[in-house]
Amino acid sequence: MSTAGAADRLASYRSKRDFAATREPRGATAAPDAEGGRRFVVQRHRASRLHYDLRLEMGGVLASWAVPKGPTLDASVRRLAVHVEDHPLEYFDFEGVIDRGLYGAGDVIVWDWGTWQAHPPDTDPLDAVERGELHFDLDGTKLQGRFVLHRRGGGDQWILVHKHDDAAVGGWDPEQHPTSVKSGRTNDEGAANPDEEWLAPTEAELEALDDLGDGGTWRVGGDAVRLSNLDKVLFPGRDADDPITKRDFVRYMTTIGPHLLPYLSGRPVNRHRFPDGAAGDGFWAKAVPANAPNWVTRWHDPAARAGRTSDYIVADRIATLAYLANEAAIELHPWTARIEDVTRPTWALCDIDPGEASSFDDVLVLARLHRVALERLGLEARPKVTGKRGVQIWIPIAPRYSFDETRDWVEALSRAVGAVVPELVSWAWRVSDRAGLARLDYTQNSPSHTLVAPFSARPSPGAPVSVPLEWNELDDPELHPDAWTIRALDDRLADVGDPLRPLIGMPQELPPLAPVRKRVVAGAGSAAR
Repeated sequence: MSTAGAADRLASYRSKRDFAATREPRGATAAPDAEGGRRFVVQRHRASRLHYDLRLEMGGVLASWAVPKGPTLDASVRRLAVHVEDHPLEYFDFEGVIDRGLYGAGDVIVWDWGTWQAHPPDTDPLDAVERGELHFDLDGTKLQGRFVLHRRGGGDQWILVHKHDDAAVGGWDPEQHPTSVKSGRTNDEGAANPDEEWLAPTEAELEALDDLGDGGTWRVGGDAVRLSNLDKVLFPGRDADDPITKRDFVRYMTTIGPHLLPYLSGRPVNRHRFPDGAAGDGFWAKAVPANAPNWVTRWHDPAARAGRTSDYIVADRIATLAYLANEAAIELHPWTARIEDVTRPTWALCDIDPGEASSFDDVLVLARLHRVALERLGLEARPKVTGKRGVQIWIPIAPRYSFDETRDWVEALSRAVGAVVPELVSWAWRVSDRAGLARLDYTQNSPSHTLVAPFSARPSPGAPVSVPLEWNELDDPELHPDAWTIRALDDRLADVGDPLRPLIGMPQELPPLAPVRKRVVAGAGSAAR
């Protein structure tokens, strides 16, 4: 690879594309690598032939190799990797369809992403590529460990191999892990809906829902969903509002789909069902029902013990949300780990669970203290109102930590926060032993525990919704944890969008917490305001 200026390194990329026609980014003038590490991405690209594009950030661009059979963790396998033109940094999260007749026509998903480090660390990657051999460590959602790229002869053909290290896995096949780490979708699903990650129902489909009467078969997004008892009231009205019917709920779940599905797709989901409506008794459901449509994505847990749930629903399309709404699954609780490796969570969760004597002001004090701690630790995170009385903090993490490691880290953070305002917090396990105080529930970071998904409804009058926030909204005196309902969310999304969504898949390291207590104490005054 030439060591010419970064802008020159994009000349070949730009010369091959018509940016008036292609969906691909033209790219701004390339910039130096971001401080704190380099990113990598692997895109699964179904062009004239299927291949995987490995891209490493260096010199202000994405140096790129096309790997026909895809990278593997199997250290006994050698993969051909063809060195292709550098791509702009904006290509890092590109997903979509390149139209027929254009260069590279086909569909693209973000198959894996994360950070990489040259080995040894003081290696100049530009020089290494120029010489024809680059050793590097990947820390991604799917790919881990040390790899080597070695040029064969003086041309563009290279060999990609995985070293025999602790991350190596014999027989590992990339085709057994086909979903996007960005959207959770496969190439087929991306090709079906190229304009958005997920398309909400069309006006014609919503009109058909209204015309079903009390039930019938509804076609949405190309799938047929059997709906029943659509005029049944699921939620009592709040204040002077009308009650909410199952038809209203199906409409909400499917229209919110483009915002909700990024948190569900690629993960097993636990459902809190209320067949008699939110005013009745609910129960938890995990297993796939026998009557579920055959197009509903399922995940089988090979580690499930006898008598325990082994097959789960994975909500990855709009029609699945319609099906779940029809079974009155009011609350959806996704796993914090993805099905590619359900032993490694991608979210660390801080759950501020108010007690009977806790005010929402108390909850906000605790949430602001978390804000101080996370800012001092240099971690990206966002708060989320629960739709009931509490606040949760969602922290994206690299899928390299076990549940035990994640839970222990969150516990250390929670205890540092709780030590600043001990009068607000109880660490008792049983609610009856907490004297009405709040609990910072770090135990939610375990395989058997889940929290309500962003944009999921809650079983209360008016159907309040759990909504992600910007950090500064914690200082808004008008903030209420159940302020947004399924009928009042459109304006919120139009004005603010989803502050949490850009953090999905961010492979953050969990830093040591030894100094965090002092830092939280130092910021406690402003946090309490």
